[in-house]
Amino acid sequence: MLLLVTGASGMGKTTVRKMVEAQFADRLESAELVEVAGPPEWSLRWRHQAVEKAVQRAVQAQRHGKHFLLCGDPVPPAELYAAPSADQLERIAVCLLDATEDSQRIRLIERGDDPALIPHHIAFAAWMREHITNPGHRLDVVRQGGWEKMQWERSLAAMDQQQLWMSHRIDTSELDPSEVAKLVTTWIRQQIGEQVA
Repeated sequence: MLLLVTGASGMGKTTVRKMVEAQFADRLESAELVEVAGPPEWSLRWRHQAVEKAVQRAVQAQRHGKHFLLCGDPVPPAELYAAPSADQLERIAVCLLDATEDSQRIRLIERGDDPALIPHHIAFAAWMREHITNPGHRLDVVRQGGWEKMQWERSLAAMDQQQLWMSHRIDTSELDPSEVAKLVTTWIRQQIGEQVA
């Protein structure tokens, strides 16, 4: 299956991936978009094409009996379902790393993000929070100016069935990275059918 650990900037996605991937190395491949798609252009079109390449990697892993973890980028679940090759995936599960607005702002300031961009990151976090429970919420945010080969009708059809994706949210506001990693590890084990101690 394809496991997506996502969230807006400042939620700790890359840190978590580094902490959890070694535990599943024999049965799970993991990557960020730049690792499957090359140097980023930071446009919506590039991200859509990169998501398709990640889905293709997940399909290859599936053929070899492995799961695939996409973690480190703010990828909305709807983009996975709209990727041209997504219909070849057996299953998708989504884990959103989230935080309060104040926590996110402090993290972005501490890591040196451009202050002018922080309101945009916070707005995107609010959109993602709504998106994982209400898939049809403001899809224009991820559609306009994107890649023309995306299959948005697939996401819309799935929405009509009320079963678009299995989503889980972790509030990281009061947690340190090791605590978040433990929660993500438990979630991954649950999704791939392993016993959780």
